Amino acid sequence: MKNAIIVLSAAILLIGCAEMTTLMEEVNSTVPSGPAPLSNGEVISGLKEALTIGTNNSTALTSKLDGYYKNPEIFIPFPPEAIKVKEKVEALGMEKQVNEFVMTMNRAAETAAKEATPIFVSAVKDMTIADGFAILKGNDNAATMYLKDKTSSQLRVKFNPVVKNAIGKVKVTQYWNPVINTYNKIPFIEKQNPNLDDYITTKAMDGLFIMIAKEEKKIRKDPLARVTNILKKVFG
Repeated sequence: MKNAIIVLSAAILLIGCAEMTTLMEEVNSTVPSGPAPLSNGEVISGLKEALTIGTNNSTALTSKLDGYYKNPEIFIPFPPEAIKVKEKVEALGMEKQVNEFVMTMNRAAETAAKEATPIFVSAVKDMTIADGFAILKGNDNAATMYLKDKTSSQLRVKFNPVVKNAIGKVKVTQYWNPVINTYNKIPFIEKQNPNLDDYITTKAMDGLFIMIAKEEKKIRKDPLARVTNILKKVFG
């Protein structure tokens, strides 16, 4: 009789364990094991939004007064290939004119940056799924480098006339011409006349990409910079 009771108790216990195991399996099957994987569409949408926000913020910063001129990261200096011009005319007492010329170059970049937002926005539209996942897993500036690699030549074509127009608005050549003319009148000197349009365009674009890279890094690293739900999901 005692043995029968032991056998019966063991059977009940085994049945209870089996039922408990089944119950735990059912519970586990209803509890997510982790966040749902990102869809292709979410990755692309998140990266495009990050670049759009980054470019908007960057152009807003660079296009304001002193956006280039008083930002040491993107300040446009006297053209390096004409540094001899700077040294010679400053020795002739034209330091004020040199400084005014440098300021107007930066003003031209600031004026041109106002036109950059739609150019950058249209440039992020053709990102592929493969590009998106590579950028997501890439370095802190991967999206910026993608944008730079894919659009620089096109941006230059569109940006150059904007810079050229800005040069006219802020009268860059009004300050450049006295400087270069004075230099070129020095006897036995090799005449100089760098292409200011190309120089300012290149430096203005470089400055924008530097600022976009900073915005991208901020979104990747700082949760407070992820201002929309898709950014929180993609970069969280």
